[in-house]
Amino acid sequence: GIWPFGGPFNYIEDVFSTWLYTGSASTQTITNNIDLSGKGGLVWLKIRNDTLKHVLFDTVRGDFEISSNSTAAQADNNRDFVPLSTGFSLGGGENVTNNTPNTYVSWTFREQPKFFDIVTYTGNGANRTIAHNLGSVPGCIIIKRTDAIEDWQVYHRSLANTQYMVLDQTFAALTGTTRWNSTTPTDTVFSLGTSTGVNASGGTYIAYIFAHDAGGFGLTGTDNVISCGSYTGVTYPNSLEVTLGYEPQFVIIKNSNTASDWTMWDIMRGMAVIPAANDAQAQILNPNTTAAESIQPGIFPTATGFVVKNGLTSISSPSDKMVYIAIRRGPMKVPTDGTKVFSPTTYSGNNTNKSITGVGFATDLIINKPRANTLGAGNTGVFWDRLRGFPDGTANSALVASSTADEATWASLFNMFGYINNTNSNPQDGYRVLNGSTDGRYVNYSSEATGYISWAFKRAPSFFDEVCDTGTGAAHTINHNLGIAPQLMIRKRRNSTSNWIVYPNDVAQVLFLDATNPFGTSGATYWNSTAPTSTVFSIGTNTDVNTSGGTYVTYLFATCAGVSKVGSYTGTGAAQTINCGFTAGSRFVMIKRTDSSGDWYIWDSARGIIPSNDPYLLINSAAAEVTGTDYVDTANSGFEISSTAPAAINANGGTYIFLAIA
Repeated sequence: GIWPFGGPFNYIEDVFSTWLYTGSASTQTITNNIDLSGKGGLVWLKIRNDTLKHVLFDTVRGDFEISSNSTAAQADNNRDFVPLSTGFSLGGGENVTNNTPNTYVSWTFREQPKFFDIVTYTGNGANRTIAHNLGSVPGCIIIKRTDAIEDWQVYHRSLANTQYMVLDQTFAALTGTTRWNSTTPTDTVFSLGTSTGVNASGGTYIAYIFAHDAGGFGLTGTDNVISCGSYTGVTYPNSLEVTLGYEPQFVIIKNSNTASDWTMWDIMRGMAVIPAANDAQAQILNPNTTAAESIQPGIFPTATGFVVKNGLTSISSPSDKMVYIAIRRGPMKVPTDGTKVFSPTTYSGNNTNKSITGVGFATDLIINKPRANTLGAGNTGVFWDRLRGFPDGTANSALVASSTADEATWASLFNMFGYINNTNSNPQDGYRVLNGSTDGRYVNYSSEATGYISWAFKRAPSFFDEVCDTGTGAAHTINHNLGIAPQLMIRKRRNSTSNWIVYPNDVAQVLFLDATNPFGTSGATYWNSTAPTSTVFSIGTNTDVNTSGGTYVTYLFATCAGVSKVGSYTGTGAAQTINCGFTAGSRFVMIKRTDSSGDWYIWDSARGIIPSNDPYLLINSAAAEVTGTDYVDTANSGFEISSTAPAAINANGGTYIFLAIA
């Protein structure tokens, strides 16, 4: 694609990746679809379950490593780092980077104007400038001398140009004019003084340069994807919200006023919105230490930034200035292939941990349901998702689709993050179903006769988004990142009983996911008589959607050409084809009658949508799967409703809404 002013489209998913992996003890390829061999970049690695060092490789220095927690010069320690056009590979048998059964995280930064640049240079001992290709004024510069022992030197735009920080130490920001020569960087050069940390005569150096709110991304070329900013800490247990203008996936934070650790957070390891306690839960790593990953009250993302909700001095000490680097969540591209954002999977329970693979993407939402009647009332659909998850692996935040109950904290049943206490999981291609306790009947009991179905969704523009928020009791708008106006929204209160409220693309109407009710005409009290837009949706004063202090989650869906269709139709009593604009039929169909009572029916390709046998489940009911029916079949353009379909699907003159996914 071409921007209006002639440049190419750029997207965050092409230049940044957080990738979790389990060591293999043999050569392993990390396919994160970042072109390192052609474009260049940095790979930052850390073992998660052991106290070993951080390791940084880049395409300029090759297999020579440096460590963010060490002053040591670079060294070739035979890790066999090889940049590839689709990621990178590592040699095996090294506990630091790739040995079984250890778990690891990698952060990949590709060189790209207005995002990230790498510069190497040889020091001369005199005040000077160094050219860069960032294409914008740097927000942060991290420099390491590579030929000798020396601290890491950090410039950050939120500090004075006479100040610097030290990445491998806990120091507060220090003052010294010999680092940056008291000169602010420009969009073409940065300045150095005479300190040996940045410019010893004959010394060799690597500089990692990060942009700040420089635009350059998205369909218009104006979207920001990286921010280097600051905020002022508050007194615990108060929380504060940092506004970025986008939802982040990765954040580094340092207290610049007080000696404290640097902290690193990302959504793949978990930054969860958990309102039951007063603190967020997130997995923390510290660039300046070898410490293993641990769960901490930390930060969690919002649609426009992140909330700091803890008492760690490193991220929120009263009146102290915290500086950060934040990177936007992806993907930014609108999907064109439904298999990249949705996957239905059937599996059998076995009472032991098992991996569900072949999903093809990191899941953001899983709706899971037993298929048979074996477990009686336990046979119900449950919503699990990344944003509400417990990233330490000890529990899950469960919402039961057929119940008005509040969010339940169940013993860990799902692993979406590659927990450090659960190896051999690949969260980029599926998830782990765990050996649950009593609640395990919902996901993994061998006595569940016909097994389970799980529907996995990935957040993506124009297809699906998710938002967590807190009610105010007054009508207001809530930000989202769907990119277009949502046509179907499912909203549930998390901290108290309430109905599942459904927006059916009509501000005057309301439906209930946990009930069979037809359209309710009191929609105005739910949606404030205001249609959603591409950036916000509105809620009214009904207590099911907006109680002061109530915590909520909203799932947003829309029509995405060739991928999904949110629509409606009128029944005929005869066979009819519903055109969704697809080319190879539907893999998921959910239908609800709106002019009369009716269940929420779901069909999918994993259980089969075939003539004479298209089994269905009811998401609002604990009823077992019904087989041997012929109500819905696939059609290339969408799906077909047969003449034998009941009134709940195809009554003559009846009205219906549906969500279909290709």
